[in-house]
Amino acid sequence: MAGRLAGKLCFVTAAGQGIGRATALAFAAEGGTVIATDRDAGKLAGLAAHGIETHALDVLDDAAVEAAIAAAGMLDVLFNCAGIVHQNTALTCTEAEWDLAFALNVRAMWRTMRAVLPGMLERGRGSVINMASAAGSIKGAPNRFVYGTTKAAVIGMTKAVAADTVARGVRCNCLCPGTIDTPSLGERVAANAAAAGSVEAARGAFVARQAMGRLGTAEEIASLAVYLAADESAFVTGQAMVIDGGWTL
Repeated sequence: MAGRLAGKLCFVTAAGQGIGRATALAFAAEGGTVIATDRDAGKLAGLAAHGIETHALDVLDDAAVEAAIAAAGMLDVLFNCAGIVHQNTALTCTEAEWDLAFALNVRAMWRTMRAVLPGMLERGRGSVINMASAAGSIKGAPNRFVYGTTKAAVIGMTKAVAADTVARGVRCNCLCPGTIDTPSLGERVAANAAAAGSVEAARGAFVARQAMGRLGTAEEIASLAVYLAADESAFVTGQAMVIDGGWTL
């Protein structure tokens, strides 16, 4: 039986680990032809065994982004997963953190969309999925100043693109996860371990803020990405899809 993404060419950024990797695998499992990219090519190891094409790509490199998308061909699905999480407040955020967060979390998504949209609009079909967060315009989170600011921008950018393409067969939505058990979270747990007293206490603090009493999984987020990529969500566009275990209740 054909999968939900059979016949669709999908392009995934930051596919080396976490949500990006889980989504690349989920897209392939549903019959999609998947091109998985990551700045660290080594992290893409193992994906080829699932029929996934892999390429090193730094989404901060405009020329490389344009070349990679041009080489990919006529894409049906773009999943913008690349991003960075800084721990700071308005008073502690540095110029460098501000610049990198906006370059990677916002500008890079604009550049990939700008490269992909002409082909989608020409054919009158396509689904763009951006990685936002429940932390931002949906919920303020402590010590996530520039991260929340950029993720709020992603939601606004997503809605703007959706409004501009809604009558031309192209959809644009974004994912707004809560706290997900990924290598990226592991790095933040480690960074907070000293202040919390231990790694276990730091991890427990992240779990405690989830109303369900557990962290989300990358595979759960990937399932929502599959839905937004598939034709079954053809009437869904411009939405910030919250998947947060009740964090924002």
